[in-house]
Order: sequence, then structure tokens, then C-alpha cells
Amino acid sequence: MKNHSTDKPLTNDDGEVRELTAADFKRMRPASEVLPPKLYAGLVAMNRRAGVRGAGKKPVKVQTAIRFDPEVLAALRSTGRGWQTRVNDVMREWVKTHPAV
Repeated sequence: MKNHSTDKPLTNDDGEVRELTAADFKRMRPASEVLPPKLYAGLVAMNRRAGVRGAGKKPVKVQTAIRFDPEVLAALRSTGRGWQTRVNDVMREWVKTHPAV
């Protein structure tokens, strides 16, 4: 698939996407502008049902790294999908009851 008749293809023969250039980004358009309205509305509704970020008025979260003992991480993950959200909820409650020094 070419992004412009004189530019390099966006993908190689294996389907890997090449590094995008500033010119590539300038040509990009929001999905709402390029998809049929019914398809776009369906995708938005599906994302809202799935709780996809950006689909509602949820607070923005910041990605970070934290280290856990292997057995602690295994126990958290074993609770299934949404374990990170549950950890965030527990930490939010802990912060409320433990004022910063």
C-alpha cells in the first residue's frame, strides 16, 4: 500500500510498517473523516463498551514503571483482566488515608 505515488510504501514485503516521516503524518486524517459514518459510529460505540481510553470522560493516567516481587506480581495478574485498574484503586485509597510526609 503506497501512501503517495512518489513515496515509499508504508509497509515492507513482510507487512512491517516503516518509520513514518513528518510528511506521512501531514497526510494522515482522523478516522471520522475517512471512514463511512456508520462504520465510524459503530467503532466509537464498540470502544465505549470496551472502556477504551479516549472513549469517555475518564481521568488521564500516567504510565510509569514499578517493581514488584515476582510472587506479588503473579498474584495480582492472577486476578484477571483489569488487575492494574484494581491496583490503582487500592493505591488511591491508601494515599487518601496516608498523608504525604
